[in-house]
Amino acid sequence: MKLILAVALVCSFAVLARAQGNYEIQVYGSETQPPHSMMVELHSNFTAAGQKAFVDGESPTNRAEHETVELTEGLNDWSEVGFYFFTSERSGNGVQWVGDHIRPRVRAPERWHWPVGASLSMEVGYQRAFFDRDTWTWEIRPIVDKQLGRWYLAANPALERTWHGPSVNLGLDFAPAGKLSYQFTRSVAGGVEYYADYGSLTSPYSLHEQQQQIFPAIDLDVSPQWEINFGVGVGATAATDHWIVKMILGRRFDWGHSRP
Repeated sequence: MKLILAVALVCSFAVLARAQGNYEIQVYGSETQPPHSMMVELHSNFTAAGQKAFVDGESPTNRAEHETVELTEGLNDWSEVGFYFFTSERSGNGVQWVGDHIRPRVRAPERWHWPVGASLSMEVGYQRAFFDRDTWTWEIRPIVDKQLGRWYLAANPALERTWHGPSVNLGLDFAPAGKLSYQFTRSVAGGVEYYADYGSLTSPYSLHEQQQQIFPAIDLDVSPQWEINFGVGVGATAATDHWIVKMILGRRFDWGHSRP
């Protein structure tokens, strides 16, 4: 009877669990890329302890290395467009293409003199069913941030919608993220990043089924042209991968002089 109950619990959890995409783990700030410039970023994420078995045909995340290339082009002083190329490498699978996303974003220009930074991101893309059964998804991500002396706060209350896959009927999914950091020196800032998936807005998951991660993280400001972020994530719930190491390395390239 204990064995039967254990199997039943595992099967019910497998149906309820949502795929965890550890490809681009980042809390967005409100600023957009300046015109005539492109930011090239490499997101390197390694799941040291995660999901070890296939769930509904989706590849395990345990010991998986995810490399994502992100290209972000500034269009003007209030908008940009980004493109993602996702890959995954795991023992026995080799390096595989996962999918691609495109992300236009607009922000409140500085000339509006808002008390906080604010922008809005819209991300649409495809991922292979081997990695996520929800193959076509859409995300709308409001972004609000504020610099208070040496303290920096950012909130990304994102909403996600599946266009093709098992989660279509769930409607809008609430997946917030946030960041609190402190500028220790001119070049080093450290703090905490938070990522979660609470499930459908109308029918949230139980705490056991939610995904929640806490990342102590460091930002290095070595040059205006470079972006460096490093963090180690801890899964706070049973449905979350337990240990993830992430690094973001970005370089800005200027194509010419911006207009005044």
